[in-house]
Amino acid sequence: MIISCVSIYGYLFYMNYKYPLSYKEIIIENCDKYNFEYGFVASLINAESGFNKDAISNKGAVGLMQIMPQTAQFVCQKINESYDFNKLKDPSFNIKTGTYYLKYLKSKFDDEVVLLCAYNAGEGVVSNWLKNNEYSLDGKTLNKIPYSSTNAYVEKIFKTRKIYNKKFL
Repeated sequence: MIISCVSIYGYLFYMNYKYPLSYKEIIIENCDKYNFEYGFVASLINAESGFNKDAISNKGAVGLMQIMPQTAQFVCQKINESYDFNKLKDPSFNIKTGTYYLKYLKSKFDDEVVLLCAYNAGEGVVSNWLKNNEYSLDGKTLNKIPYSSTNAYVEKIFKTRKIYNKKFL
């Protein structure tokens, strides 16, 4: 009985460590507003920053959803909000900006794999992949993701999405 309890607590500790979930209410609010599955966005946040609101990538992406400053400026113009670089570390602003940007990308790339590739590798890069017969046969979906890091990113999100969806039940 004791070993069983220790195993359960160990498993729960591991799951909360490997798949943290902070800012649940902000995720729900923005997913409802922009029509995304909670686990999808939470999984993306985990892949991007591990839920570290102060994360900054070596390329300059900031915050939970690793938003590039120029992307945040673009989104702020779309949603009629003033841009301030310092707000990128604010969870509410970052998740709102990132989720709106996902909505924008979804309007251009309906396929979830392509959408995630565009979020990770860039909209222009993915548009070029879709024009290349080596990567896309129909110009809408990808049969091959040329960047191994982007391929691993997409796989990670699809794997952890199921875990995160359970955390929102």
